[in-house]
Parts: sequence; C-alpha cells; structure tokens
Amino acid sequence: MRLKFVALLIGAFVFLFPFYYMLIGSLQAEPDPTVSGAFPAPGNLTGHNYAEINKSIHLGRSLLNSGIFTGGVILGTLVFGVLAGYALARLRFRGRGLVFNLMLLIQVVPFQLLTIPLYVLIVRSYGLADSYLGMILPFLINSTAVFVFRQYFLQLPAELFDAARIDGASELGILWRVAVPLVRPALLTGVLLTFIGPWNEFLWPFLITKQQDLQPLAVSLSNYLTTVSARAANPFGAVLAGACVLAAPAVTLFIIFQRRFISTNLSSGVKG
Repeated sequence: MRLKFVALLIGAFVFLFPFYYMLIGSLQAEPDPTVSGAFPAPGNLTGHNYAEINKSIHLGRSLLNSGIFTGGVILGTLVFGVLAGYALARLRFRGRGLVFNLMLLIQVVPFQLLTIPLYVLIVRSYGLADSYLGMILPFLINSTAVFVFRQYFLQLPAELFDAARIDGASELGILWRVAVPLVRPALLTGVLLTFIGPWNEFLWPFLITKQQDLQPLAVSLSNYLTTVSARAANPFGAVLAGACVLAAPAVTLFIIFQRRFISTNLSSGVKG
C-alpha cells in the first residue's frame, strides 16, 4: 500500500511539475533556464511579466474573444449533439445506420485536411472573414459529442419513452423533459471536453482573423511571440505569463467539476 502511494505521489509530481515551472517562470524577473530556476530566490519574483504581456496584446480583449469563440462552439455542440444523438438512438427512420456509420467515418478525417476547402467556403463564399461566426461555424457540430450522447440515450430504459408517448408527449417534449435530465453527466462531460478544443485552437482562428481585436488568446500569444517578444525585458517570462492565463480557465473548470464525472442511476426512473 505504501509503495503504491509513493508511486502515485511520484506520478503526480511528474504531471504537475510543468505547470509549476510555467507559473514560476511567469513570475521571474530574470529568466533562469537551469534546474535551479525552478526554485528562484524571492527577490527574483515579480508580476511585471503579466503587465508586459497585457500591454502588448490586451489580455482582457483576447480572453473575451476566446470566451465568445469557445462559448459558441459549446452551445452548438450541445444543441446539435443532443438532437442528433437522440435521433440516432431513439428515432426509427430509413438510413439511420448509414448516417451513424458516416458520422464515425468523419472522425478519422483530420481537420487539417479540410482547412483549405473550409477557408474557401467560409471566407470567399460566405464572406465571414474577421467574424466570430466565421470562427465558430466549422466547429458547431462535433461528431464525437454526437456519438457520446447517442450512447447515453441508448442506455435509457425504453419504458420511459413509451410511457411519455402514451401520455401524448411530442418527441421534443420527451427529449427535453425525460431524456436530457437523465443524461446530465454526459452534458457536463461534453461541455468540459469541448471546452479544451476551441479554447486552445490556433490554426483556424489564425487563418480566419486578421484584425487583432478579434483574435483569441492563443493567436494573440503566437503573434506576440513572433513580432513583439524580442523587445520585451523578459520575453520568456512574458510568454509563460500568457500561457498561464490561457491555461487557468481550463484547469479551474476541471478542478471544480472533477467530482461531477459520475454515472447517473438510469434505472431509478423505472418502477417495478
């Protein structure tokens, strides 16, 4: 037992050390890339790097852009994912199996392969360059989320749906009043897993936005690294400060909601 605890402790240290080093590096007045830099003297710690990166890329505006982009993607993922997942799990229609197989096939196609046709379609055909909608549109439907919701809906007892239909409920009413409340863990999982992708997304927002006041934080940090960082007093610390700001919301969400990743007792809704 003690050996297992020591092994887990070592594993936790190895996992958390990069985050610790990123935080310490963001607070250093003078960069120290050596091993001793992980344990700097108190006199070498300052918050100037955060002020430096904020002055260069306006952290507040970049965070707002990331929030709008991520929030739009999450909203689309939940709405379309729940609707499509419910249809594939509980509705009977011709070609349902084919649609599901095509959805699984889409998952093996890398997004980078679709970047050029998406860019031509959204920028040239729709004229959505330098817009939030242009950033959000390619990510509105997440096939992985559809698959997760479908699997959850398949686990629900069929008696619940039959009883609701006998009572005269519509399919949307059944979805909203019966199915969704029973798959709340799936909704939370979908939100948290979806959050990471658009929050850290760089390639598509970089291609679609040229105006600095519309760029998410990941793109702003990249632009800072390539154009402005050389003039900073401590470019290494400023970049790490921006990385800490980028990582903070995701880490906070997982710390708060880690206990919510539990399975619901689906059979509790059926009597007898």
